Amino acid sequence: MGHVSALPMELSLPEHLLQPLLRASKSSNLKEALEILIATSRIDHGRAELASKDILPAVVQIIQSMPYPSGHQFLTLALKLLRNLCAGEITNQKLFIELNGPGMVSTVLKSAGLASDPDHGITRMGLQVLANVSLAGEEHQQSIWHCFFPNEFVALAKVSSRDTLDPLCMIIYNCCDGNPSLVAELSGDQGLPIVAEAIAIVSSELLFCQLVLEKIGKLLLSRICLEEAHFPQLFSGLCSVGESENSEDISSSSGNFSMEQAYLLRMVSEILNERLGEIISSIDFGLYIFGIFKRSLGVIDSSSKAKSGLPVGSAAIDVLGYSLTILRDICAQHCKNGLGEHQMDVVDKLFSYGFLELLLSVLGDLEPPPIIKKAMKLNEGQDAAPLRSFRPCPYQGFRRDIVAVIGNCAFQRSVQDDIRQKNGILLMLQQCVTDEDNPFLREWGIWSVRNLLEGNAENQRAVAELELQGSVEMPELAGLGLRVEVDPNTGRAMLVNVS
Repeated sequence: MGHVSALPMELSLPEHLLQPLLRASKSSNLKEALEILIATSRIDHGRAELASKDILPAVVQIIQSMPYPSGHQFLTLALKLLRNLCAGEITNQKLFIELNGPGMVSTVLKSAGLASDPDHGITRMGLQVLANVSLAGEEHQQSIWHCFFPNEFVALAKVSSRDTLDPLCMIIYNCCDGNPSLVAELSGDQGLPIVAEAIAIVSSELLFCQLVLEKIGKLLLSRICLEEAHFPQLFSGLCSVGESENSEDISSSSGNFSMEQAYLLRMVSEILNERLGEIISSIDFGLYIFGIFKRSLGVIDSSSKAKSGLPVGSAAIDVLGYSLTILRDICAQHCKNGLGEHQMDVVDKLFSYGFLELLLSVLGDLEPPPIIKKAMKLNEGQDAAPLRSFRPCPYQGFRRDIVAVIGNCAFQRSVQDDIRQKNGILLMLQQCVTDEDNPFLREWGIWSVRNLLEGNAENQRAVAELELQGSVEMPELAGLGLRVEVDPNTGRAMLVNVS
């Protein structure tokens, strides 16, 4: 091979550790050998060839022999090589576990990643090694989990680096995927701090949607919060300092919300909306979200006129909005999946807790859209008492979201009659208008009115009587050149041009 040149760090390494790498790379020093082998191991054929030469044990021993921080350069290269060797190569993945690779990586991370001045590069590389190995199967996942859960996972989550959070979430998701017992551990008292730390990082930096972490994090939260019944524990575990410990009873608690709780609801809302046809919400989940919504309504009394849509940056308002959008999609699930018994139970259970009455009350108390407000002033006359005090929309789109929930509930359900009996038809007709502070309010209003009238003769008759009384010849409809009509053949309500 010729003369072997040695760098200072290599002088401290035994010859029997260096020779396998030098021979496999046909190089004369460790740095060059590692760089060549890293390039070779990037492809499947190269990884298989290096596995046949039993390179991984030598790499593991070199990592164990490298002091930190003096061996930083070699340690980084060796971890990168180890990461590549374990990328889909089952021989190396098995050997890694047999050699207690998780324990070796744990030692490296404690010295480099969990120090007072953490090395995010080495931490990320070490976690990427574990992430690759965690894809090999349950035995590998269990080995990693038992080595790192819960204390080291918590410590690594607290590193507060997006670079390290990405592979950390991938490891946790891979281990929990298809393993309910580990999901339960992650959602328990020991595991919740891990998820809480991750949520705290992404909620503070608001960069979740820009990272690969978005996909991994959403899959993890979907499993914990929607596919498994651990949302209440996670949500209450993210409460503000000083919050009541008995916050499980969310409907009766009156403490403040945290930004982490708002961010969790935002993610769950996005997940549910994206997987509307896949995830069926449970009764307990629906009632828990309804409890959060009721608890958050108090923010309306202290809020000013909305300046933006969600998220607004206020924990209380964001919790209000995202709990409402989750309820909107829960009530839409039977529209997507048919009138299955389970979905009907969720919505009917919400009704039994006063869901509809609360929505109609909140909607009626909101400051009307400008065109409705103008019409009300005209109808009052100059000598009439001033308009009663109304509540402002706490965020742009709040009125629309309430109308959307009611409209989804009214789709082919007996709630059509409930809304009529609660004098809600006129209120719903007043939502078929354009409102700058509530994008798509008119579209949701039309959808809701259509659902109220479709196949319901009593509701159709009620609208006809309102028309005869002049109650629905309102500027918000007539001013748009529209009126409500019911197709006698299909029973469907529609807005048509007056002309």
